Amino acid sequence: MAPGEPESQQHRADQGSGRFGVPGRPLRRSSFLVGFTGGLGALLAYALFLGVRNAAGLLVPVVIALFLAVGLYPAVARLRRLGLPHGLAVTVVMLTLLLLLCSGAVALVPPIITQSNQFLEQFPSYLETLRRNETINELIERYDLVERAQQAADTGTLGQALDGVLGGAQLIFGTAFRTLTVLVLTIYFLAYFNRLRSLGYALVPRSRRDRVRLIGDEIIAKVGAYIVGALIIALLAGTTTFVFALLAGLPYPFALAVVVAVTDLIPQIGATLGAVIVSLVGFATDLPVGIACVLFFLIYQQVENYLIYPKVMRRSVQVNEVAALVAALLGVALIGVVGALIAIPTVAAFQLILREVVIPRQDSR
Repeated sequence: MAPGEPESQQHRADQGSGRFGVPGRPLRRSSFLVGFTGGLGALLAYALFLGVRNAAGLLVPVVIALFLAVGLYPAVARLRRLGLPHGLAVTVVMLTLLLLLCSGAVALVPPIITQSNQFLEQFPSYLETLRRNETINELIERYDLVERAQQAADTGTLGQALDGVLGGAQLIFGTAFRTLTVLVLTIYFLAYFNRLRSLGYALVPRSRRDRVRLIGDEIIAKVGAYIVGALIIALLAGTTTFVFALLAGLPYPFALAVVVAVTDLIPQIGATLGAVIVSLVGFATDLPVGIACVLFFLIYQQVENYLIYPKVMRRSVQVNEVAALVAALLGVALIGVVGALIAIPTVAAFQLILREVVIPRQDSR
């Protein structure tokens, strides 16, 4: 009992409000009760494991939406400081995000449709060219390729093709549904961000609540700063690629710029992946253009790694390169590309907890 606290007040705190009766005596800690409680705890832990494993597909959109909300919340807070109400600030931020997503879809879908139509239009000429080739004709006659193709086009093959078409349609609609789910969850997380954060801190014992609040706010700030910084760097990479593609005469420069911006969000390997894609398009266009693409990305990646990235990220996270690479690989193995995207902020949060909580506790022993 604290000094100076009335005995009756402490007694009421121990007995509860009294609205539902007086609590009985504590149960005796017999070996049977301890074993039974331990068994229930093990069963509960196993049931929780099964639930998380079965709901992994549903948890991934929740994790994505949560990280998006943490990354977008600084923009909402800044709009609120400018005088906008909370609901209007969330609406403005989400409309901006939707505009960016729609711009990417508009940039990528038309080139794919155009190239597919061009391939279908040129397909008869490709067949005619193959028929004029004596070597191809000799191979067709020697191995009876025409007859084999006719035998392959049976009902079973058509059924498999139909299943493939239905699977592709299911993939498209599933992706659209998951994207919509992430957007809706992001809106809810942004709208109730302060309440969710306060609720999380309220679950911590009061004696440790202030310290947990400081560390938690620092983690949220670092995650948000990293996401905003990554988006800025990706936007710069996409804009620079768009200008270069226009000057080099590459086909579909806006689509290539979107590809580079999206892949640049993947830590460690994303920039190289985008450079390889654009360089392949350059070599398919013309050999000098492909060489120019390789030289451009070699120079730009050096500028990004040693000038742009340190200036943008100096206020967000400081993570060891080896730890970032290992975290990205583990993230890809666990939940795919999304795991690579959230790897670095997760490592930064873990690093902060180690530095501020675990290591001082170990040093005090």
